[in-house]
Amino acid sequence: MKIHHVGIAVTSLGQAVPVFEKLLGCPAEPEEVVEEQKVRVSVFTLGESRIELLEATSADSPIARFIAKRGQGLHHLTLAVPDLVKALEELERNGVRLIDQQPRIGAGNERMAFLHPSSTAGVLIELVETK
Repeated sequence: MKIHHVGIAVTSLGQAVPVFEKLLGCPAEPEEVVEEQKVRVSVFTLGESRIELLEATSADSPIARFIAKRGQGLHHLTLAVPDLVKALEELERNGVRLIDQQPRIGAGNERMAFLHPSSTAGVLIELVETK
């Protein structure tokens, strides 16, 4: 397992992207909209890991609800796994509460699933399948 990316909830990509471009010294990749998650994503690749800035596209999106409750900031940590279905089955067997029982398609057209923070020390964990 390795860190795939860190997701950061922001109110405006237009405001946040220039800050991170200056901070990281590199440009963001082209923005992507993930309709299922109701989010616009701007990605910065740093070696083998990424930082994803996430802006809600709708008031009822998970990111909008997160920002309304907690403000901008760290939203989730994503870990890369070679077999997502196997990882979910094993975690559930070991008592980890899953948000997603089956993989979904996320940013970059990658298979992903979320684990419930109540089982992961209060941290929203996303698993992404990498080959």
